[in-house]
Amino acid sequence: MGLFSTLKDKIFGHAEAKAAPAPAAPVAAAAPAAPVAPAPKAVDVMATLEHMAKESGQPSNWQTSIVDLMKLVGMDSSLASRKELAADLGYTGDTNDSASMNIWLHKQVMAKLAEAKV
Repeated sequence: MGLFSTLKDKIFGHAEAKAAPAPAAPVAAAAPAAPVAPAPKAVDVMATLEHMAKESGQPSNWQTSIVDLMKLVGMDSSLASRKELAADLGYTGDTNDSASMNIWLHKQVMAKLAEAKV
């Protein structure tokens, strides 16, 4: 999922960048501890997007507009990019009906982001 993965990575990467670092685990004196990968943290997608919108200082209707959502995360929101995103997500409607496609895209992107959370 090319463009969707890019969009998701921008949101989840932003959330990780603003998260506070985890405290270091105590080291056992007797034996060296094996490195342990930190457990992935759930990302509050809505809070992250709201934070990004506040940081941007620009008016945005990302809650309902795929164009504004793509712009918010720094992606190209052109019709060609939206058609590519629609193909990535399996859109079967008419891509020349951009209004219907945009509504479908926003719903699909938000649903997939809610599923991903980590």
